[in-house]
Amino acid sequence: MSTRRALHFVFKVGNRTETAKFYRDVLGMKFLRHEEFEEGCKASCNGPYDGKWSKSMVGYGPEDNHFVVELTYNYGIGSYKVGNDFRGLTVSSAAILDRAQKNNYPISTEDGQTFLLAPDGYKFNIISEDVQGDPVSKVSLASSNLQKSVDFWSNFAGMKVYSQTETTAVLGFGDKQCKLELVDIGGTVDHASAFGRVAFSCPREELPGIEKLMKDNNQTILTPLISLDTPGKATVEVVIVADPDGHEICFVGDEAFRELSHVDPQADDLLTEAVSKDKSDEWFARKGKKKASA
Repeated sequence: MSTRRALHFVFKVGNRTETAKFYRDVLGMKFLRHEEFEEGCKASCNGPYDGKWSKSMVGYGPEDNHFVVELTYNYGIGSYKVGNDFRGLTVSSAAILDRAQKNNYPISTEDGQTFLLAPDGYKFNIISEDVQGDPVSKVSLASSNLQKSVDFWSNFAGMKVYSQTETTAVLGFGDKQCKLELVDIGGTVDHASAFGRVAFSCPREELPGIEKLMKDNNQTILTPLISLDTPGKATVEVVIVADPDGHEICFVGDEAFRELSHVDPQADDLLTEAVSKDKSDEWFARKGKKKASA
C-alpha cells in the first residue's frame, strides 16, 4: 500500500464572490479553511491591493480523507487565461445538477459527459449519482505524450497505473483515493496564466528521496526541499517538481500537513467576512482602472 495520498488541486480565481457561490450553492461543498495574507503596499501601482491575497480550502470533507480544492485569490487580478492543461475534476452527486438548475447555472454536455464550468472557466465533470466516500473521484490533466507522462507519474511520482488506453491513463496512490487521469491531447500543453498545481502528501522522511530521484534523473525541480512556516500553525516541508508537460506537483510532509490542515469551523464565516470587506473593485473603479488580467 502506498504511503502517499492525494490532497488538493490549486485554482487561481478572479471572481471570488461568484466562485464561493458556485462551490457552496451548486457543488454543495463546504469551506474548510480560509486565510488572508496582508501584503499590500500602498506605494505600488495597485495601491493597498498589490500583493494582497487569500487562500481558501473547499471540499466535501477534511483532507485527511477527501480530495479538496484550494482557491487562491489575488485582490489586484480580475481574471486569468485558462489553457488546455486542466481537463476537469470529476464529482459524483445526484443533487448537483438540480442545484445548478435552481441557481440558473448552465449545464453542458460533450462526448457523453455532463459538465459545469466554474466562474473562472474550470471544468467539473458531473456524474449524477451518489457514492460512498469522497464524491471527488478524479482530476484530469492534459498530456502531449501519454506514455512519457505515464512513465513519469509511475516511476518518479510513485503512482500505480489502474488503466490505460491509447489516449487516456488513470493512476493513483490507493483504490479509495482520488485518481489522476492523463488525457493525450495530441499537441502542446498550454498552461496559460491560470495554471494550477496538484498536491500530494508523503511521510516527511520520503521528501529527500523524492528530490534526489528527480535530480538524479534530470527531472524538473521547481522548489528544492524547503520548510514553510505558517504563523501559529505547523511548519511543513515541501518539494515542488514538474512533469514532462510542466504540470506542477507539490509533495508535502504528511505528519505536519495533517496538523496544518485541520478543518476550521469558522472558515465559512471568515470567507464571507473577507468578501464583504473586499473593496478592491471599487478602489480600481475610483482610479479609473480595471483589475489586471493575468
